[in-house]
Amino acid sequence: MNQRSRIAMSDEEVAGLLGEARKLQLGTINPDGTPHMVTMFYGLVDGKIAFWTYGKAQKTRNIERDPRVTCLIEDGDDYAELRGVMLYGVARRVDDPAGVLGIGMEVTRRMTRMDDVEPLRAYVEQTGRKRVGYIVEPTRVVSWDHRKLAAVPGQGSG
Repeated sequence: MNQRSRIAMSDEEVAGLLGEARKLQLGTINPDGTPHMVTMFYGLVDGKIAFWTYGKAQKTRNIERDPRVTCLIEDGDDYAELRGVMLYGVARRVDDPAGVLGIGMEVTRRMTRMDDVEPLRAYVEQTGRKRVGYIVEPTRVVSWDHRKLAAVPGQGSG
């Protein structure tokens, strides 16, 4: 068994990290082919990464031209604690007000760490008027959990 397969996360472990993390690095493709990277708060819709952004944002323009995205979610400070998920996918636009609001509420829940964000609904609704939502349909998932290296006898962390 190679090191790559030893540190890969199971589907359940991937879902767990996606469920507990708050932010992701979102990569879209600029017109000249270079990556455009931003940090975003995100939510989950049916277990899929969802985010919202302004309709005129660079990432929106990039996604409209080429919907392929990369999402990086990571955790840990020391090498032996590092774990992460890199999800390649296609961003599917959500325009309908109810869908955008739903994504906005999920993002707000994660951003604020509040279980009940219903008192913020009017604010989220107002903010959402100039936003569009996206749900990422995954095409490939790569994961790693360096904490698993400590569990293998004779393996170091370097």
